[in-house]
Amino acid sequence: MMVERVFEAPAEARGQRLDRFLVSRLEGVSRSRVQLLLDQGDVQVNGGPAKAALKLRGGERIAITGEPHPAPLQAEPENIPLEVVYEDDDLAVVDKPAGMVVHAGAGQSVDARSRGTLVNALLYRFRNLSSAGGELRPGIVHRLDKQTSGLIVVAKNDRAHAALGAMFASRRVQKTYIALVHGAVRPEQGTICAAVSRDPVRRTRMSTRANQNARAAVSHYEVLRQLASPFGAFSLLRVRIETGRTHQIRVHMASIGHPVVGDTLYGAPAQLTRQAAGEIGRSPEPLRAKGRKVAPETLNLRRNFLHAARLAFAHPLTGKQLELESPLPPELAGFLARLEERTGPRV
Repeated sequence: MMVERVFEAPAEARGQRLDRFLVSRLEGVSRSRVQLLLDQGDVQVNGGPAKAALKLRGGERIAITGEPHPAPLQAEPENIPLEVVYEDDDLAVVDKPAGMVVHAGAGQSVDARSRGTLVNALLYRFRNLSSAGGELRPGIVHRLDKQTSGLIVVAKNDRAHAALGAMFASRRVQKTYIALVHGAVRPEQGTICAAVSRDPVRRTRMSTRANQNARAAVSHYEVLRQLASPFGAFSLLRVRIETGRTHQIRVHMASIGHPVVGDTLYGAPAQLTRQAAGEIGRSPEPLRAKGRKVAPETLNLRRNFLHAARLAFAHPLTGKQLELESPLPPELAGFLARLEERTGPRV
């Protein structure tokens, strides 16, 4: 049964916002969790509901009726459609859609944020998965970013998980992606060797700046075709990665001035606006119709144009060579088609 926590705001809290005071008072409770308690009406001041921005005067009676520390997160089965491209008794390869998180984070509670993950779908579809990755990551050997679609390997038992983990660590799994990036990439084939680490300022980003915690990362790219359009210049790439660092392709391409289309975290515009061909970032020239200015044409992609298109590896237990492919999902194929409709001669 929930026990109400009641305390009095001290005089030195005078002038503080209620939410900031509670973060300082409740040990180990995040500001987002405090905000959730306030939004749910689980915090009362002097017997009435309170807003986060309430300024304390000191002496108020504060009661918390919700649980400051959420219940431990558990991965639970959910009936979510899942495209399986290969399956046997030891492993499966599934085609993850963009927008789906691979697994919930350890800091999350059992609420909507921990639903709809790939793990939820896997537990419903396969029931038995390897436990080597822990309770929150059953079957998960490697990951894809939320807004990256494509192939991901899943281990059904611990023996397969251990063998697959060793194969990924020793770079015996070939991982190939298709990416559309801004700009005309030169040269048309190349290798980016740049260690990757967490950005010390923006913790949601990775960085190629020198850092003692940086880990080696290698990406090989090849230009499949280049497009010069009224929305700018673009290059469609095939990228093979030797390593699998967080955001590797995204941060590598941004580091050479060619961010992945749709990847606003690494500098891509949120919207493509009709402009002079090949001049990314130039202010669009207004169109005119009978003396009136007309809003420039725009294109939008609500995800990153990055797709894990191919996996090739020897089966970890049988040795059978597996080569699996996934075509571009409809939203990427359609976006590329719309862009090419408005594209001049290939360069």
